[in-house]
Amino acid sequence: MTSVPLTRRQREILDFYQAYTAEAAISPTLEEVAQHFGINKVTIFGHVKELERKGVLRRPKKGISRGLLLVDEAQPAGLTLPVLGTIAAGAPLETLEEPELLQLTDFAPPGKDVYVLRVQGDSMIEDSIRDGDLVIVERTAQAWNGQIVVAVLPGEVATLKRYYKEPDGRVRLQPANATLQPTVVAEVEIRGVVLGVIRRY
Repeated sequence: MTSVPLTRRQREILDFYQAYTAEAAISPTLEEVAQHFGINKVTIFGHVKELERKGVLRRPKKGISRGLLLVDEAQPAGLTLPVLGTIAAGAPLETLEEPELLQLTDFAPPGKDVYVLRVQGDSMIEDSIRDGDLVIVERTAQAWNGQIVVAVLPGEVATLKRYYKEPDGRVRLQPANATLQPTVVAEVEIRGVVLGVIRRY
């Protein structure tokens, strides 16, 4: 329970956010909050903005109707990134799965469009990326030679490899495992560049 001073209505709205989020796993829209309390959306908007100002609700990104998150006082406020699915570091897998949320504080530079993937396989172990690790990825369609990328191959399968543009125009996706061979393709879609790795022991 927050120790921030709240009006009765603000407490009711916060309680509704907590109950709705616990049941639906997403936050309600302003329209849904207004409908629940039987008051207009403009009034709800004012209360919600005040709750944001007081630090008990926060919006990680503008323009998302269900983007308001409850601030857990037991945890430091940080960045919430979407875990979009599992990325193959071996045989390619179909991409991408249903998102979940990962709370981060210091791993992603501000202003970057980033997401998280869970690694499956051992093709990048010589780059210290192991099965079960989480990789932080900056969403981009371009990469430099030598960068670790999320590459989507024909057939909508994704893999994690080092990117190299060959002199003949083809693309080499190089594993970091001496027992594996690179994949060479005429073209590939880049969905992001790896910024960092998180490992849970």
